[in-house]
Amino acid sequence: MTISRSICLGFLAVILVGALLLTMPFATTTGTWGNFLVALFTSTSAVCVTGLSVVDPNTYFSFWGELILVLLVQVGGLGYMTVTTFLMLLIGRKFDLQQKFAIQESFDRPFLQGSRNLIKSIFATTLLFELTGAFFLTYKFSQDHPLQESLWLGLFHSVSAFNNAGFSLFKDSLMGYHDSIIINFVITGLIIFGGIGYQVIIECYFWLEGLRLRSKQKFSFSLNFKVVVKFTLFLLFLGTIAFLLIESQNPETLGPMGWQDKLLAAWFQSVTTRTAGFNTVDNGKLEINSLLITMILMFVGASPSGTGGGIKTTTLSILTNCTRSVLRGQETIVIYKRTIPNTLVFKAIAVTFGSLVTVIIATSLITFIEQKINSSLEAVPILFEVVSAFGTVGLSMGITASLTPLSQLVIIATMYIGRVGVILLMAAIVGDPKPSMLHHPEENLLVG
Repeated sequence: MTISRSICLGFLAVILVGALLLTMPFATTTGTWGNFLVALFTSTSAVCVTGLSVVDPNTYFSFWGELILVLLVQVGGLGYMTVTTFLMLLIGRKFDLQQKFAIQESFDRPFLQGSRNLIKSIFATTLLFELTGAFFLTYKFSQDHPLQESLWLGLFHSVSAFNNAGFSLFKDSLMGYHDSIIINFVITGLIIFGGIGYQVIIECYFWLEGLRLRSKQKFSFSLNFKVVVKFTLFLLFLGTIAFLLIESQNPETLGPMGWQDKLLAAWFQSVTTRTAGFNTVDNGKLEINSLLITMILMFVGASPSGTGGGIKTTTLSILTNCTRSVLRGQETIVIYKRTIPNTLVFKAIAVTFGSLVTVIIATSLITFIEQKINSSLEAVPILFEVVSAFGTVGLSMGITASLTPLSQLVIIATMYIGRVGVILLMAAIVGDPKPSMLHHPEENLLVG
């Protein structure tokens, strides 16, 4: 079995096991067998760290159902191969060359050395962030809920935020805490660090460690670090300003708020569109320009080796620099004085094109299905839902539960494709690509 196929089938297996567990009587509040489609949708959304849901998790699922849900989120955020490898390390087994290649594929690493230490550092980093976030969230929730309930709320939302899942145990997500500084900054901090990628976090750690030890050797950040941090900060700033300007006079979102709350809500909305799924304002009441910006940010998503989805910030960087090189008449793409290989350029174009095709097909299918059965649904909410599903974001304009079963199956497939990636899925279907030694003659083609 090929590496790409084993990863894709691994995610499918986890989704199906999760769906079966969520249908069990002990997983529902009624104590009866649950609806399988609801369980399948929820399991897919959890493993694909999306957050879309056709039911209210807090009222539909029991404590055990919520526990299964958060465990699926954790497995989905870390990745099937990461969790499997870590379990092998715990029982003392060594993993073979094929599993090392699978780790390389999962994290887009150019080398195999240090795979064991990589897995350990990923789990340690995850544990550190999630427990720290749970501590602060529990403190805030304890002001409104009993301590035992607050502990569970804090842990659940911390895991959900760091893994960019967006599942909440509150019916209105975090709208009731739109003015809380602790909730806003803890949740957004977890989202950012979870989505920025483990490599960036580890490089930050070594840089800070060098400063603490006053090392004389200058620390050199990787190209990946520079690109990811630059584009992440740029998109966060751009989103915050855009939402603040567009929604500040909207009486149904930021309009009634004071300036501090407006800044908090605009910042939160900018961060959560980066594949998180929590919300402190009603997405169904946003202005059309805000919806467009939200969809663009959801489509871009997070960064490689992080817990988020989308085409990734590095892909956007390559595409923008490719355009700049064309406008300047240059034949190579240079970022921070480093030439980008053509293979990466081709991959970035393929990822973007494949993602656009997936979104278009899914939107067209759902629009066709809903027009035949539920003509009240408009195109914009459907497109918003599809982009959210593909980017594994979880934001919705409130139509998820009203979608027909066929449309829900399309959303399930879209979430899965968005999580495993278009290129990896195609490689799993047709087989891993093999280099060709055949070279054909060149000929010009009119473009543009």
